[in-house]
Amino acid sequence: MQAARYHNFGDPDVLVVEQVAEPHASANSVRIAVKAVSVNTIDYLFRAGTLQDMLPLALPAIPGRDAVGVIDEVGEGVTDSKVGDLVFGLGGVSDTTAEFAVLTAWSAVPPHWSIEQAAAAGLASATAAGAINALGDLNGRTLLIEGASGAVGSAATALALAAGAKVIGTARPANHHHVTALGATVTTYGPGLAERVAALAPEGVFAALHAAPSPALVDLVSIVGDKSRVVSVVGTGEAVQQGVVVVNAVNDSALLEQTADLGRRGLYTPRVDRVVPLSSMREAHELASGGAGKVVVTVS
Repeated sequence: MQAARYHNFGDPDVLVVEQVAEPHASANSVRIAVKAVSVNTIDYLFRAGTLQDMLPLALPAIPGRDAVGVIDEVGEGVTDSKVGDLVFGLGGVSDTTAEFAVLTAWSAVPPHWSIEQAAAAGLASATAAGAINALGDLNGRTLLIEGASGAVGSAATALALAAGAKVIGTARPANHHHVTALGATVTTYGPGLAERVAALAPEGVFAALHAAPSPALVDLVSIVGDKSRVVSVVGTGEAVQQGVVVVNAVNDSALLEQTADLGRRGLYTPRVDRVVPLSSMREAHELASGGAGKVVVTVS
């Protein structure tokens, strides 16, 4: 099969598209004929070698954490999916940007999502759902989301609103329309956040989600007043130092189903900013790491 791969760590130029052996479904997994994948932050951090001390990755490596495609092999123990189903989900830590990929967590693609939107949903959905679940009952409460216009922030906003929360989300001015379209109240990033939020939520903020790599974590803790109700999905050392709740994505089909359910109800559509073909993998990583938003790579 054709796959993107890199044999050395480095800048996007190390990425090549070449012929590699096909993977096959094992117990409790499915193999898909991949239609598209998304580029996530972890993908270009792995490629650059930044995560080697924390999460060693053997070379050569296929990039990609999530994918969408049609099931063509079903592993032993899988009873709720069949060959021919269109699903989106999560593979291993880095292995999905190829013509075939094995998923260990997946959900059916909602009928209103495009292939590109479904490709953008996997890792973002699992991360956002895990974060919202960690905050407990949000019904009637105010949640502040730092980075509400991003892939994780958008999914978290939709999940929180569906849970009955009032959401205040931060975003760059160019993305304010996206946040308001989701149904949240929007404000800007940067200094003075506490004052802006106080004006928007004089009753106070129950919880906060740090969904963007910004320096606002200290402010979020101060605004909420309780570290146990501040969740970070950014995974920085500062989150550990501040003592907030750190949530990482796990391969759990139930997390993906939470956002898929919203998709079927018309309450959530994954954001896609750029789409490129597999032959342009280098460009895809350059765009994603350069702040171009959610980048999707079409495979077939």
